Parts: sequence; C-alpha cells; structure tokens
Amino acid sequence: MSATLYTTEILRLATSTAGFARLDAPDGSAERRSPVCGSRVSADVRLDAGGAVAEIGMEVRACALGQASSALMAAAVKGATLPQLEQATADLRAFLSGSSETLPEWPGMEIFTPARAYPARHAAILIPFEAVSAAVVAAAG
Repeated sequence: MSATLYTTEILRLATSTAGFARLDAPDGSAERRSPVCGSRVSADVRLDAGGAVAEIGMEVRACALGQASSALMAAAVKGATLPQLEQATADLRAFLSGSSETLPEWPGMEIFTPARAYPARHAAILIPFEAVSAAVVAAAG
C-alpha cells in the first residue's frame, strides 16, 4: 500500500478508537463488516426525543482506514438524524467512487481523498457510517 494512503492524520485518528466502548442499554445497535478486508464495526446509539443521536458507543475491529472513519463518525454524530446520516453515507460513497468530486458534509472527510484510488479500501471507510445508520434505524423501529 502507498504511504500516501496511511497519512499521519489517519494513523492518529485510528489510535483514538482504542478507548471506544459499547453503550449499556442502547436504544439501537447494529454491526457491519467489510467482506473484502474483514473490518467490523459495532455501533450502539441512544436517541433524543426528536430522533437524533444523543449518545454513541462503538466497538471497532478494523484496519487503520476503518478506525479513522469510526473516529470521525463518533466525533461529529451527536445531533445527527437518520436522513443526515444516510446523506453523509451516500455522499461519502459517491466521493470515494469518483462519481462526485464534492466532499461529504462531515468534518474531516478530506483525509480520505487518497483512498479514492484504492476501491478495495472503500468498504472499510464506509462501515462506521453504515453501522451507525443501521443502529439509528433499529432504535427508531
């Protein structure tokens, strides 16, 4: 893999997930796995009265890219609604695939620009967004 893919910022974010923990008695939980690399993210959420994320818990067993993406997800998810999460996921998928040149409206996503050249790594970057969205669906259901 290219050294430009695993930047200092990605590695710094990846190490920050070591302190993540699952929530006790969450409103909803979900797990997503990347079949390509085996990365796995389990997400728990508690929602506020309006259906927005009030608390998040995660267990991250992923490569550095999946860990970095999980860190960015956790840092900015409080207050997000399901439509916002779904839009961020769709925008990230489109950006990574090259079908859009616009960065997703989620803080820090520019660090994944070099990953666009590595389609096999896209699933690991997307799984935290997919897991949290699925946990919100489970909580609302």
